[in-house]
Amino acid sequence: MLFALDVTQCDGWSVVAVTGELELATAPRLRQQVVGLIGSGRSNVVIDLTGVDFIDSVGLGVIVGALKRARTHGGDLVVAGAVPRVRSLFEITRLDEIIGLYPDVAAALAVVDG
Repeated sequence: MLFALDVTQCDGWSVVAVTGELELATAPRLRQQVVGLIGSGRSNVVIDLTGVDFIDSVGLGVIVGALKRARTHGGDLVVAGAVPRVRSLFEITRLDEIIGLYPDVAAALAVVDG
């Protein structure tokens, strides 16, 4: 399966849409993308996982690292669109208690801008 990242800007937030499997081989690309965004002053990030049907511990680790980096730079990071199988990993690992999970990007932006 192809892996792709697509970044758009919306209401002061960078929306990083991930497509494919977020795992050992692909997670570094997401890390690099988010580090670059935050480094350029865009410290509010939505990770859109609508197109992701598999995530492993490395992928989760990259998201946690990105959250820490965003907050260190005065921003925040939330996750949108996680399918049930992916969402359950956030719940099992209790990451849902520290990372905002939203059904889609529109819902995430409505809450964070509200």
